[in-house]
Amino acid sequence: MRIYMDEGKNILKQVVCNQCGKALKVKNGILVEGVFEGNQQFGYFSNKDGIRHSFDLCEDCYDSWIGRFVIPVEEVPETELL
Repeated sequence: MRIYMDEGKNILKQVVCNQCGKALKVKNGILVEGVFEGNQQFGYFSNKDGIRHSFDLCEDCYDSWIGRFVIPVEEVPETELL
């Protein structure tokens, strides 16, 4: 869950893991900790037509989540980090 200092959602104040409630590190409006940002808009043929879900998971909760997958996530090394 993201909390912003302004209504325009330009200045990040806090990020909280939706699963465990851990407050993630934010310095000067910049998130400085690993996080998984989920953002899905559901469309036709779902039970959630026209609804958007968004959430944040800390790295520990993300690792726990993907650890339960029957088919493992695909890991691809990145050489340039943003």
